[in-house]
Amino acid sequence: PGQAVVSMKGTQDSKRKAMTMAEIGQKALSRGIQPGQMDKAELIHSIQRAEGNAPCFGTSNSQCPYIDCCFMADCLEV
Repeated sequence: PGQAVVSMKGTQDSKRKAMTMAEIGQKALSRGIQPGQMDKAELIHSIQRAEGNAPCFGTSNSQCPYIDCCFMADCLEV
């Protein structure tokens, strides 16, 4: 059995506060990633890979099995 895919569009959880670029940059640095000139999606994908997760940011089409992801608020808007 795989993970259930949850549609989060319009739910309370989809209203989480989006992380700022400064917060994303700090998270990257704490994982040994130098943000440099990466755009937001590249940087988040790098963080996701460094944490052992799939680099799925922006690919959810408003459906995501990772309800505890700190990037969900931004991801569901992409």
